[in-house]
Amino acid sequence: MAAPPATVLFLLLLFPAAVFPNAEENFDVRRHLSTATRYHIAKDISENSFVPSNIPDQCTPIHLNLVARHGTRAPTKKKLKELEALVSRLKVLLENVKEQKSTGIPTWLWGWKSPWTGKHKGGELIREGENELYELGIRTREQFPDLFNEDYHPDIYPIKATQVSRASASAVAFGMGLFSDRGNLGPGRHRAFAVTSESRASDIMLRFHDCCQNYKAFRKNQEPSVDKLKEPILNEVTQQLVKRWGLNFTRSDISSLWFLCKQEASLLNTTDQACALFTPSEVGLLEWADDLEVFVLKGYGNSLNYRMGVPLLEDVIQSMEQAIKAKEDGLVSGSYEMARLRFAHAETLLPFSCLIGLFLDGPEFEQILREQPLELPVKPPKKRIWRGSSVAPFAGNNMLVLYSCPANNSSRYFVQVLHNERPTPLAGCGNSDFCPFELFKERIAAPHLKHDYNALCSMELEQSKQTAPTNKFAQILSWFFPGDSKQPQNAEL
Repeated sequence: MAAPPATVLFLLLLFPAAVFPNAEENFDVRRHLSTATRYHIAKDISENSFVPSNIPDQCTPIHLNLVARHGTRAPTKKKLKELEALVSRLKVLLENVKEQKSTGIPTWLWGWKSPWTGKHKGGELIREGENELYELGIRTREQFPDLFNEDYHPDIYPIKATQVSRASASAVAFGMGLFSDRGNLGPGRHRAFAVTSESRASDIMLRFHDCCQNYKAFRKNQEPSVDKLKEPILNEVTQQLVKRWGLNFTRSDISSLWFLCKQEASLLNTTDQACALFTPSEVGLLEWADDLEVFVLKGYGNSLNYRMGVPLLEDVIQSMEQAIKAKEDGLVSGSYEMARLRFAHAETLLPFSCLIGLFLDGPEFEQILREQPLELPVKPPKKRIWRGSSVAPFAGNNMLVLYSCPANNSSRYFVQVLHNERPTPLAGCGNSDFCPFELFKERIAAPHLKHDYNALCSMELEQSKQTAPTNKFAQILSWFFPGDSKQPQNAEL
């Protein structure tokens, strides 16, 4: 093989990322797409070495609660328009450098068309998303055969979804997997089952974010601050891409190209086009920017984000108490509800994960009990627990499995939490994934359940609860502009 030209060797020594932007060993951009990450990628992401509890043999599952996000979906109608606008924008950028076509600008950019050109509607569950939920249904039945060995009845296995089609389609796909070979329909011997939904206007169980006026006002108020928070990150990446590719990208261009990268990687399994424009470190920064937005607007950034989910938490606790009563009354399996299955959105799964104290350490758990916003997720390359790719990927889910342990002296009932099918530590239960039910109820659920949904969503929010301390935004800016003394004084988070 001929030796590489001296100029290439020189560039490799000085700017390795510029020549091969994604050359870092073992880097897989599909693991860094925040909440656009596919489930089969996300469920194997683990940032810690947590060792699950050994559940005693005498403990048997008697009830399961599932809260799941819909599977991988197509871009929404709004995002389809953004991609079409990107087509026009790239034409303008390339027109300005037409004479330099051979200077290293990626060939795919010339004449690029959106893969979704011609689509007028979006947001639907795609085939990959159907498979995610179908396979999850099969695995759930295999993991808990004692819970799912009964003939289907809507009172034994109630299935609920929001009225948004991708959520109800996800419920259907899951049910087809869960009840496959249990009926007489078609070659798969499927069983017909019911999926029920509340009206969007009144679904405070699974679309509480849509029904909570105070949350809508809070989010509208905070979005400009979140944009300001992300601005220096986008500026940094923009400057690097302008240098690398010789195109006069703007911050808006980079935002659209990053969105395109996520869609190509997640929906099309294509990582050598838009994603290849970015180095791994730049992908890490853009992922972090997405995670910051999710944290502030949907997660631990403000207690309203998750405490408006109290109707869902109440429903979970109630279902467990009913299962315990049925067990204490000596009812046999199949004569009471065995599982409660719910399918919704990231805006449902994220707050619910916060309500039960996932992705926290001990001191942070005490902070949320005091309704204090947590510190923002740390900047890469530092490792952080809060990552959208693992917190709420497509088809992300929480399963709360109630166990009966009659031989245990301290507690006869325990709750195990599985996040994306992995046993997950509860900061409110001494970082155990196997928590006595009464402790789970009093220590984790009760501090939230003292709040009333109507009061949370109709009363006036105090200004101090709408914004985090002013120095937090300044801290973020200082990472990018350490010498800049002209930081905005009124930009808060």
